[in-house]
Parts: sequence; structure tokens; C-alpha cells
Amino acid sequence: MPVSASYRPDSRFAALGDEYSDAVEPAAFPQHILRWRDQRAAAQVGLDGLTETEWIAHFGRFEPLPGQPGPRAMRYHGHQFRHYNPDLGDGRGFLAGQLWDGQGRLMDLGTKGSGRTPWSRDGDGRLTLKGGVREVLAAEMLAARGVPTCRILSLIETGEQLARGDEPSPTRSSVMVRLSHSHVRFGTFQRLAFLGRTDLIERLVAHVTATYHPTATDAAAMLEAVVRAQARLVARWTAAGFVHGVLNTDNLNVTGESFDYGPWRFLPGLDPGFTAAYFDTTGLYSFGCQAEAVFWALRQLAATLRPLAEEQALVDALNTFGPAYDLEGQAAVRARLGLADAGSLAGRTLVDATFALLIAGGQALGFEGLFHDWFAGEASLDRAMSGPRAAHYAGDAFDAFREALFAHTPDRPERLNGTTFASAQPEDLLIEEVEAIWAAVADADDWSAFEAKVTRIRRAPD
Repeated sequence: MPVSASYRPDSRFAALGDEYSDAVEPAAFPQHILRWRDQRAAAQVGLDGLTETEWIAHFGRFEPLPGQPGPRAMRYHGHQFRHYNPDLGDGRGFLAGQLWDGQGRLMDLGTKGSGRTPWSRDGDGRLTLKGGVREVLAAEMLAARGVPTCRILSLIETGEQLARGDEPSPTRSSVMVRLSHSHVRFGTFQRLAFLGRTDLIERLVAHVTATYHPTATDAAAMLEAVVRAQARLVARWTAAGFVHGVLNTDNLNVTGESFDYGPWRFLPGLDPGFTAAYFDTTGLYSFGCQAEAVFWALRQLAATLRPLAEEQALVDALNTFGPAYDLEGQAAVRARLGLADAGSLAGRTLVDATFALLIAGGQALGFEGLFHDWFAGEASLDRAMSGPRAAHYAGDAFDAFREALFAHTPDRPERLNGTTFASAQPEDLLIEEVEAIWAAVADADDWSAFEAKVTRIRRAPD
């Protein structure tokens, strides 16, 4: 393959040894149809020069890339809806390789739907094509809304017919590759604590600090770095109106990135009780509970580090979550509204006023409409007050929002001249549109709506 000068492999996780992962064989698929290739993400890690044949060889048949040791299924446990499960691990995916990007970050090539592993249990190790399409769309929209996220590097249709109990079957199959800053999960630590292997936890802490949090000097400092990363993540989810759906400890990683999407949703209107998963009958992972759910998971991570750190140091690290979430929430709302920093007091007032207005407006106002209408603050006054949601911009909640908004100055208001704001309607991603995009693929193999959606999402102001 034509390796570019920016291609730099570094298989650090595999080098940790067989206590952390297992060598596995990828599935042999009857067909390989390339459906999605993120050329921008590929360029970041020196893979943009691959031909389509080479791409399919490495991301469909999983022939190892140069300098890579071959697929490794990662071992981990986790709490699922707060019930501990020691029978997890990569059951339909593996780590296909690691390589450095242009920002000096070690990135993982993680698969989904690539076949059975020792941790598959009764699963078939496969991924539906619909599931892959949904992950591409989610990652693209999260990136556009400023949320830390993996990118879906590749999606290949594989020619099998899969049976699923929760959707029409048989359905088409796929294999996906995500580019993520880390696949070391909270559950990776939990498994080692469950086994009583303090020595392996210590080695894993050393790996995480050296690779992802190099300023951390010990286990408690590593925990604080992870706490801060997760506070930023959940604050950005909140400002994006995103509901992850399944915040189990095996779905949270040490770098604070969104990954491994399941029944995600974007809010149609602000509703703290909104849930994404039909099986979340108690609302444990509802929109309004996500910060608490992530903090609970962080406490489980902290518990695994007790043999390596003083209790008070771990408590102090956990206690940084609240202040970090507050500051990150202010930054996230400012970013979504295209505003410069005006200080923490003004920022907190803006957050409160924004969400109060969203609650008052409900689904009639919608979640995304407000951010679209009032991007760049006062610079959008005429546009917002003459737009389709103008009727919602009156009353006490709006007056408080406007006062808080106008206390900030716009950040690069020239972005209002872009394509995004030429339309009166925001570029959202509600479930009805996702289903319509999939229906066109399923019924007529028509990918035009999918491709057009990604193009529109990528026009979001940066």
C-alpha cells in the first residue's frame, strides 16, 4: 500500500500483552461493497492514499496495515444499567491497529461487526447495515455540534442477511471501522479489579497516563484527567441535545469521547425525561440524568484505583466533576450560540436562561431551532424575530434569555454568511429523518438522501 509520510503506526495496546486482549481472526464475508469512506479522517492518519481495493483489503478483510500486529479483541467487564457483568469484552469487534494523527494523538482503528471473538457469547459478531448508517450520521452530527466523538472511518456492506429480534428481518449486514482516540474503557479497569490483579491495573494506569494524559503523575491524577474529560463530554452532549442511550461503564472511555452508539437520539424539544432506549424503562439514562450517570460511572472507575492511591486523593479527583461540568457547560452553550466568553457569572446566567426558554418552548420551539435562530447573538436579532419560530420569542423566559444573550459579543459573526444560515430551518437529526434515510436505502438501495445529509451536516459553522 502507498504509505504516506504521515502514516505512523504504534501498537501500544497490543504491546501490553495477552492479559488485556486476544488475537482473533476476522470474519470472511461473501461480499464487500464500500458504502462510506471518510477521506478527511483518513488523511489525518496517513490513509488517504489507499485505493478502493486496498481500502477493502484492510477494512473489509482486515489484512493488517504495515507495522500492525493484527486484530486484537479487547478484554473488559462493566456495569450494564448498574448491574455488574463479568461476561463482556469485544464480542463483535476488535482493535485493528493504532496510529498517530497530525495532532499528536494515538488513534485506534476499532471495528464493529467484524466477526465472533472469545467474548461473543451467543452473538453472531455482526452489525446491521442500518446500525452502521446510524453510527455514521451520529458521529457526523456530534462533530458538527462540537462534541468530542470518534469518526466513522469506513462502512462496508458485507452481503449477509441477518436476523434481529428488534427490527425487520432479515436485514442487510455491514462491517464498520471507527477512528477513536481510545478504546480503553472504564470496564477495562473493572475487569482487572474483579480479578484482583493490582499489578495489571498499575500497568494499565501507566499506559493511559503515558499515552493519553501525560501530565498525570499517578493514579489519582489520571482519574482527575478522566473526570475532566468526561465532564466536558457530557456538557457538550447536553448543549447538543444528544441522548446517548446506554451509559454503561463499558461505553465510556478514558479520553472522554463519544463512541459505540446504540439507540441514540437528538432531542425534538427539551425534555429532561427523554430516553433513547426503549428498554430504559426507568429513565436511568434519560437526557436529564446523563451527568449523574456519568459521575456514577466515574465512581466505579475510582473504586478500581484504590490499591494505587489514597482514598482522599480519589475523592478530590471525583469532586472536580461538578465545577468542571459547570465551566464546560458554559463553554458549550457559548459555542453553540457563536459567542465569545463574557465571564463565568454571565456564562452561568446564559446557560440557565437558554434552557429555561427551551423548556418553555417545548417541542413547538424545538431544541435546535433556538441555537440556529440566535447564533452570534444580537447579530441575529432581525433574522430570529422574522423567522418561523418568532412567536416563541416573547414573554418573561425570552426576555431573560435575550438579556443574557446580549451580554455576550459574537465570536466571528461572519459565519452567519455561510450556507447554514441561508435556510430558516436548522440542520437537525431527528429519528423520523434517520428512518426515512434508511428506508430509501432498504427499499431502493438509494443512498442519495444519506449522502446529501452528510454534506449538509458538514456545512455547519466551525
